[in-house]
Amino acid sequence: MSDWLTIKRGDAPLIVSVPHAGTDIPAALLPCFRSPELARSDADWHVDHLYAFAAARGVTIIRTAVSRAVIDVNRDPSGASLYPGQATTGLCPATAFDGASLYRPGCEPDPAEVLHRRRDFFEPYHAALAVEIARLRAANPAVVILDAHSIRSRVPRLFDGELPLFNIGTNGGTSCSPALTARIEAVCRQAGNSWVTDGRFRGGWITRHHGHPASGVHAIQLELAMRGYLDEQGDWPPAWDAALAAPLQARLGDLVDTCIDFAKGTA
Repeated sequence: MSDWLTIKRGDAPLIVSVPHAGTDIPAALLPCFRSPELARSDADWHVDHLYAFAAARGVTIIRTAVSRAVIDVNRDPSGASLYPGQATTGLCPATAFDGASLYRPGCEPDPAEVLHRRRDFFEPYHAALAVEIARLRAANPAVVILDAHSIRSRVPRLFDGELPLFNIGTNGGTSCSPALTARIEAVCRQAGNSWVTDGRFRGGWITRHHGHPASGVHAIQLELAMRGYLDEQGDWPPAWDAALAAPLQARLGDLVDTCIDFAKGTA
């Protein structure tokens, strides 16, 4: 554990991964960016607060405080696109979601700098995930990884129209059991919230790399539309509002319980 990597360990067979809520930028890199505000603009704002309740249920929570503009720990480390043919951002993003350049001219990271960031942040994050997966899998018939994300409800460069509230990603059904997907869909359906499975967001590197259902490791990405827990129309970045977030947290509590029950009951 370090100042940028936080691991809160529990004994329940569920890991909540929070890869994009961080906003920290190393001081040496700050002059490279056009502005700190732009570099932090696409954070999954307050997702760490949104899932904080899960620790009391014995859930292990892993998060990085480093901004995704520095390095995105949910991208293919080779630099290959996870969504070929679609607009997206890379391992060390050059642009924000809206296409604006993040870096000052001539300051974009070269291959040596990308490798440096991979070694400092990407690899330790995934190593920590692997350790926690192995620890919990040794004591349980199965383990679930819930990769926790959020995004603005409307990002025209990335998708058309308004995003459903719950966006479930299973990489086309390969990263987790269909039975777990069905249970999570049922929670969304019963709550009356809009949802889609493997729509625009099918799961990033965390889901695709660590999910091995045949080995009892089930990974699922949950991308939330931010309107479900914060004011998207006000000042940016939005402030954390516990009262506004409470109804969505109740639904997430149901989802967390569903994941735990699934893992405990898997033969």
